[in-house]
Amino acid sequence: MSTVNVNLGSWSQPTCFVFNQKTRSRIPNFSSFKGFMASSSNFRSVSSSSSSSSSFIASVLSGKDTMKGEEENSGFDFQSYMDQMADSVNQALESAVSLREPLKIHEAMRYSLLAGGKRVRPLLCIAACELVGGDVSVAMPAACAVEMIHTMSLIHDDLPCMDNDDLRRGKPTNHKAFGEDIAVLAGDALLSFAFEHVAVSTVGASPDKIVRAVGELAKAVGKEGLVAGQVVDITSEGLNDVGLDHLEYIHVHKTAVLLEAAVVLGAILGGGTDEEVERLRKFAICIGLLFQVVDDILDVTKSSVELGKTAGKDLVADKVTYPKLMGLEKSREFAEKLRDDAVEQLRVFDQVKAAPLIALAHYIAYRQN
Repeated sequence: MSTVNVNLGSWSQPTCFVFNQKTRSRIPNFSSFKGFMASSSNFRSVSSSSSSSSSFIASVLSGKDTMKGEEENSGFDFQSYMDQMADSVNQALESAVSLREPLKIHEAMRYSLLAGGKRVRPLLCIAACELVGGDVSVAMPAACAVEMIHTMSLIHDDLPCMDNDDLRRGKPTNHKAFGEDIAVLAGDALLSFAFEHVAVSTVGASPDKIVRAVGELAKAVGKEGLVAGQVVDITSEGLNDVGLDHLEYIHVHKTAVLLEAAVVLGAILGGGTDEEVERLRKFAICIGLLFQVVDDILDVTKSSVELGKTAGKDLVADKVTYPKLMGLEKSREFAEKLRDDAVEQLRVFDQVKAAPLIALAHYIAYRQN
């Protein structure tokens, strides 16, 4: 695969957000990005993009060669690390949510929680913990809790009253397997148990760090976090005047916020300083938005079989996406910029310890599903 060089011109902001420490809000900074878009003669909407644009994105997103090159340059075996940590997370999830009475609700919880998946959020939590000097065991309950909340969001997102989807991770969605009533309750149970699991099962961190971690997680999933993003996403369907700032608000809150929580929880429980936690927060916001930009691209370039979920559903629902607003090529360039900004936040850390997070940033940028 040939290397693609992206010339970003004057689009050189170090991060895409101004993080307000006092209010803990995320303020999008679009000044340089809008200037870049306005000055580009190559801007096209998705409706007018040529077939060569689709080919370009499909080829760039085939990132196996890129990931291999990154591993060879760093000496870090990312695939082995990912496989090992994912196995550990799966074992911990299996143990945390075991089959017990009432069987139906636990079967439904396990059906979606143990259905596979990349386990990106737990890996981010663990890698952040290790980066600041913590042990995997300290982060594992929080890593599992984030995955429980992520699974809850998928179960609820697939419901007929939301996205009305039939396929998730290559299997029938939870409500198709257990009914809408049980699916709603399974999501509720995973959400509440996530907080219990962090509070009760975390060993090796001080009580104040555990309380701080619980607070971060609650804010991430609540009315100013994931829920806020979902609400604005729902109420934006079919609108014709949605701009980039509006779209970014949706995805920073709907998608990025939970990846941010994963990283920040790991850093807090691992004993990171306030400066380290906030630098890792900025890293996480960038890769969180990167995750969604790539997700939008894959939704219009991959099949349902390749994705393990229904492809093209955002287009059918007339949802605003990055390819719809920017075109595929500009979406890909934006993803490259987000990846570079994320990695830049890790420069101050020991690069050997930072290798898993750097590799995860590249993995998110070049993933295929």
